[in-house]
Amino acid sequence: MEAAIKQKLADDLNQAMRNGDKGKTSVIRLLLAAIQNAEIARQTTLGDQDLLGIIAKEVRQRKESITAFKQGNRNDLVAQEEAEMAILKEYLPQQISREEIMTAARQVISEVSAQGPGDKGKVMSQLIPRLKGRADGREINEVVTELLS
Repeated sequence: MEAAIKQKLADDLNQAMRNGDKGKTSVIRLLLAAIQNAEIARQTTLGDQDLLGIIAKEVRQRKESITAFKQGNRNDLVAQEEAEMAILKEYLPQQISREEIMTAARQVISEVSAQGPGDKGKVMSQLIPRLKGRADGREINEVVTELLS
């Protein structure tokens, strides 16, 4: 089954090329290459949930680059990375707030009867798939650690 996100990326790539939008064209091409590499590595066609994970990873890489470029005082590169990140975020669902992450985490904690930090693995394995693409993994980790301690 063709993933809806992949189809949207292909359509948007064609549109960006027609419009002469070099920035968007290059970002979408990079994203499609990352998806293709992941599919080759896993030897399977990826579904939308997996694609959201790849897009989120690309966004996270841009955030890290922006931080590094700001420290290096390279504002030209900061602007480029921010523009790429904005394009990538168009393909992610609306990000949820920390409060919403806490609510979901509390629900999973009660579902798996987690008692303390030792049960973090049980909670994370249930919570991450539910929030994939809608929340950053680091933030989910912080919330779960906070709630279990």
